[in-house]
Parts: sequence; structure tokens; C-alpha cells
Amino acid sequence: MFGFGILSGLIILPLVGAAFILVLRGEDESTLQNARWAALMTTVVVFLLSLVAWGRFDTSTSAFQLIESKAWFGSGIGYKLGVDGISMPFVLLTTFLMPFCILASWSSIQVRVKEYFVAFLVLESLMIGVFSALDLVLFYLFFEGGLIPMFLIIGIWGGKRRIYASLKFFLYTLLGSLLMLLAIMKMYGVAGTTDITVLLHTPFARSMQIWLWLAFFASFAVKMPMWPVHTWLPDAHVEAPTAGSVILAGILLKMGGYGFLRFSLPMFPEASHYFAPLVFALSVIAIVYTSLVALVQEDMKKLIAYSSVAHMGFVTMGIFTMTTQGVQGAVFLMISHGIVSGALFLCVGVIYDRMHTREISAYGGLVNRMPRYAVAFMVFTMANIGLPGTSGFVGEFLTMLAAFQVNTWVALIATLGTILAAAYALFLYRRVVFGALEKASLKTIMDLNAREIVTLAPLIALTLYYGVHPGPVLNASQATVDGVVKAVSLPAPTHTANLAGQ
Repeated sequence: MFGFGILSGLIILPLVGAAFILVLRGEDESTLQNARWAALMTTVVVFLLSLVAWGRFDTSTSAFQLIESKAWFGSGIGYKLGVDGISMPFVLLTTFLMPFCILASWSSIQVRVKEYFVAFLVLESLMIGVFSALDLVLFYLFFEGGLIPMFLIIGIWGGKRRIYASLKFFLYTLLGSLLMLLAIMKMYGVAGTTDITVLLHTPFARSMQIWLWLAFFASFAVKMPMWPVHTWLPDAHVEAPTAGSVILAGILLKMGGYGFLRFSLPMFPEASHYFAPLVFALSVIAIVYTSLVALVQEDMKKLIAYSSVAHMGFVTMGIFTMTTQGVQGAVFLMISHGIVSGALFLCVGVIYDRMHTREISAYGGLVNRMPRYAVAFMVFTMANIGLPGTSGFVGEFLTMLAAFQVNTWVALIATLGTILAAAYALFLYRRVVFGALEKASLKTIMDLNAREIVTLAPLIALTLYYGVHPGPVLNASQATVDGVVKAVSLPAPTHTANLAGQ
């Protein structure tokens, strides 16, 4: 595309769609409808192009593929893109979720419609850039650039406290990332390049690794978000429009986990081992504490938001076991969570569009009027608690299995989180769906329409498919995960000393 490769095409196409929407004249309904269709068609074409990229991807190697490299500015800094077995699934997840975000916003967004869809298309371009950048400066530009459209999405089209939520989101994530920028400058000073493929093989002194690891951790921990820097997430989710919540939970949270796998483990292996107990402690606190907080929520979005923090605790726990099972489980759990949590927010959006409230107490007995909705909501609820046969089970099982091999107490406390997850998820489902249809306002509520069925059906299919056949994701990441685990392995003499001590 214009002399660029397929990954650049994935980044450029959403911007082309956004530019087309911007030049549409007028604010009449036909123009706004054209903007909606342009956004939908753009995201569909981008998804199809990502499938072409997947068709060219070789899962048997851990090397970066589909590489593009062009001169940029400064010595050692350039425009370089590429994907491997960890980043490719996230590119596919991003392009897959975007059309559903457009469909979910079809009728609910009535103010500044063109600007809304432009913000989403720009955000898609930046998110794809994060997962495909092979230059640290380029990665940082994409990573930070994504804050701007999401800040606008929450701040303009959000709820009553949207300004507070958007500012909190922006400040938390920006401040964390400033330390990462300082670390990038230091790494450039040492290695003379910001090429990630070179930095992965650049040995940093142990004392330097400690500080670099902490700087990157400050950014990724906020993005995940890990306890105790998670407090921006519930506010952002509650105030964001439905599609904004889908992207927050489905993609933006995964950038932290991706950063740990791309940078922290392979570039700073000694520091990763040194800080692993800290990460385990923060992970199990997040799993248990946020699950308990979710139990007492009265807002459906806030409950699901705290649930996301708990699930990200499983992800960080799995990553820092630094075993093949743990890392693969973390990757799979992030992909599954992107589908399931996004679908749960879509389900909340369905009834919010009808009743304009997210209070759990405002509902009850929906199965009597919305049987199709009840089935869809049930599938995603079961996946959210990790029921065998759904995609949620595979990732949680692998991360806990790895944790058990590394630290029995960590695995035991994490298991408590799965019990609490069943409690808050089933508590939500029972109060919203089951029971007698007593509230007068619910007696005329309509079941899923054709657009909502088209939105939720593919997500149901993937949730069940990956639950019984996780091979596509696990096989895609296998070679790359093996490479990451090998890179973070301690030297043989240290292993020998550890074994002697045991």
C-alpha cells in the first residue's frame, strides 16, 4: 500500500477511513448514516487484511515476520514493524473487536457522530501500531498516542462524571509512561539504537536492569491495571460509552501484559527474577481484593470492571512464573478476556440502551421477556468464571498450574479468586435475569434485535470454540513463548546453586 507492507496497511487504512468521514459535509441523518457505514466498512476491511497477514504468518518460528523497515530520524531510530507469535494474536483481536464496537454504537451515539467514529478509527490505528512496532520510540509514540482518542471518547461521549473519569485515566497512564520514556532514553544511550530486535540481544548490567525494569513496570502496571494503581479503571468503565468499555477491557488493558512479555522478561531477565515475588504478591492481592469489591457493587459496569482487574492478576501471575505453561496461559487468558469481557460490556449496553440505567436493582426476571439475551449473557458469564468448555477456563487453568509448580501458596490464594469470581458473576446473573418480572418498566422490554444478534453471535461462537479447541492461539504463540522463557532463564550456575540450596 503506497510502497508500504501489509502491517503499514493495517495502520494506514483506519486513518484513510477517518479522513473520509471527516470530509463528509452536513449533519443530516443521511450523512451520519454514511459515516456509520464508512466506519463499519473500514473496520471490516482492516479485519480482512489482518486475516491476510495471518495467512502469511508462520507459527513454527519465533522470529519476527512481515518486517518493514524504513529510515526515520537520528542514528539508530527508525520506522520498523513486525509481528511474532505473541503480537500477531493481539493484532487479530484488535481488528476483530472493532466492527462490533461500531455496531454497538450504531444508534446509541447521536451527538458528534462523525467525530466519534473518527476517534475509534484513529484509536484502532494506534493500537495496531503498539502490537507491531519493532522500534522503542515508535512503540512509545503509538502507546502514548492511544491515550488521546480514548480520552476524548470518555470525556465527550461518557456519562455524568465523564470529565473526572477521563482526566483520571489520562493522568494515571501518562505519569506511569513518563518513567518508561526515561528508560528508553537510557537504553538508547547504552545500546546506540532503539531497534527492539537488537535490544533483545543487548546485555544490560544487573544494577541497570533493576532501574529499567522498574521504569517499564510503572507504565505497564498502570495499563494492566495492577493493584494498587487500578482505581482509574472502574471510573473509566462506568463513564465510557459501551464501545469505549469494550476497547478498554478488550485491548488497552492487554498492552500492559504485552509490554511485560515484549520488554520486561526478555530484556531484563535478572530483574524479572528479582521482582517476581513482588509481582506474585500484587497479583494475588488483586485477584482476591478486587473480587471481594466486585461482590458488593450495584453498578453492572463497575462489577465487570473489578472483575477485569482480578483477571489481569491471573495474567501477571502467569507471566512471572516464567514457565512455558504460565506465559502461554497468560497470552491465552488475555485473548479470551478480550472476547469475553468485551461481550459482557456489550450485554450491559444492550439493556442500558433500553432502560438507561446500569443499576442491578433496576432489573430482574429478564428471561421472561428476553430469552435470547439471557442465553447470550449466560455464555459470557460462564466464561468469565472459567467454566470448563469455555475459553475462560483454559487460560486460568494454565496460569494456576504454572503457579502451583513455582509457588504453592500463590496458586492456593489465586484459587480463592476463582471461587469469588463464581460468586459475583452468578450473583449478577441471578439478580438481572432470573426471578419474577415484577417491575412495570421491564414488562415491555424487547429482546435482542437483528443488529445485536449479529454483534453477539460471533463472540459466543469464539468463546465456545476456544473453550474446546484452544489450539489455534496456543500453537501460534508456542515458538515465541519458548523463546521468551529461554531468554529469561537464569544462567546454569545460578540454577545449580538454587538446586543445591534446596
